[in-house]
Amino acid sequence: MTDEDTRDTQDTRDGHDGHDGHDGHDGHDGDTPAQTVVRGPATAWPLENALFSAAVLAQRLPWADAPARALGLDVLTREGMTRALLAHLKRTRSGRPVRLRTPFGSFLVPLCADDAAALLAHADQAGALGAATGLDAGGRRHGLSPHAAPDASRAREAALPAAELRALVRDDVDGITGARRGDGTLDWQVWRAGALRLARRVVVGAAAAEDTLLSEVLAAATAAVDSRSGEARNAALARRLAPYLTDPDPASQAGRLWPGGAGGDPGTGVPVVAHALALVSEAASGTALQALALLAAGAADSPERAVSEALRRWPPVAAAVHPVRAPFVWQDLAVESGTEILCAPGLLPHPPGADGPAAWPGALCTAPAGCAWAPFAARVATETVRAVLAEAGPVLIAPRFGADRLPDTLEPSGLLVALTERAGGSGDARVTVGLPTALPVAAPGYAPASYAALAQASAERLERHAESLAACAGHAGWNDDGAGEHFRMVLLGHADRCAKAAADVRRAAQRLAG
Repeated sequence: MTDEDTRDTQDTRDGHDGHDGHDGHDGHDGDTPAQTVVRGPATAWPLENALFSAAVLAQRLPWADAPARALGLDVLTREGMTRALLAHLKRTRSGRPVRLRTPFGSFLVPLCADDAAALLAHADQAGALGAATGLDAGGRRHGLSPHAAPDASRAREAALPAAELRALVRDDVDGITGARRGDGTLDWQVWRAGALRLARRVVVGAAAAEDTLLSEVLAAATAAVDSRSGEARNAALARRLAPYLTDPDPASQAGRLWPGGAGGDPGTGVPVVAHALALVSEAASGTALQALALLAAGAADSPERAVSEALRRWPPVAAAVHPVRAPFVWQDLAVESGTEILCAPGLLPHPPGADGPAAWPGALCTAPAGCAWAPFAARVATETVRAVLAEAGPVLIAPRFGADRLPDTLEPSGLLVALTERAGGSGDARVTVGLPTALPVAAPGYAPASYAALAQASAERLERHAESLAACAGHAGWNDDGAGEHFRMVLLGHADRCAKAAADVRRAAQRLAG
């Protein structure tokens, strides 16, 4: 049987008769009004199913993109092949959602962002959707934070003002930038711990800032897919949050929503705050670091644009599966109960000119009607990036990419970013021996340009250390006796050696970069 015969057979099974649902007439006889033909979704051809399954399975092979990128054939990368296949399906199915069968299940897949948003919104209004689950790059399912938010107007009224949000963010960002390695690089675990502390302070309050167990319980409850384990984890999360909501910190987002305390009504307070904390934690720890990498690569010119671009290119919810619990009809498409709708916002084409987190539904929260916490989480990520830039400039160490060639996937845990203090900043002319002095992090397998950036960051840090030693030696406290003059000479000798070492490292960096 040829591919054309296969298509004809499947179109007939799905309600197509080869004439777009018409029987040779114009849809009505005489004065009889035209009626819309309701039919089921088209099913992809076996070869299309196989290609889509292969594209999903290839996500488990991170090295698969290297040969294609080396030859400049981006269309042959994993993401390039997936996008090309979705574009092909959009052409051959008139843009309508198509049913695809994979080793991970059979899905109804919308082929553009507008259709995905409209289909899910209609199903949600009809009460036909169940709780969504995430689908990772390898096809494994994982839990998502259940959508729970106050009324959108109430959330806007109670939103933290920009000045107050920046004040809350600043202290934790200072702690993160001050804990970087001796070569200026940010350790992922240190960044993540600081970002989660920041999220707890902003959402729940200062008392929860050091409660690391709260974030651990939240992560466990969010990741739960099995209903039995999920109930136990959610109960543990409710117990952990309840004390903070009895008398909430007025400076936090929870305190602005419930000035009188929401602890007496856990059915309202706990789920809402838990969802807000989950989104803000994800945005602050992952999206903000990706935004710093974009700024370092010259792919964005402001914190707002960097966060928006990071959400668009690398959404935290890469793909979500929405189960259909009751049949419904969207336009002329009949969707049966038991269908699973697969929405992958990062792969779907989007109208040109769209910008901002609101333009990318599902990037942080999969709620079809939108989520008031998603733009708030993007605001926190933006203010986090802004606070970092006020203290230091980001340098991208690995992976290396430029504004004209951004990667299809970018895991925050795989990013290595260094921070260089700005000229005239608070780090100039002060003793820095109390800062971390770890050796430069090993970078096996990185390109020479990555080592060049690392060496450049080390040279700048050596120069600052030389300046701080010289400033210390110039203090009048060494003038009292001969011992003081001796120590001054020792400090100046160390400053001179640091300056020479910085010059040597800088020349090495130039050689590696050349």
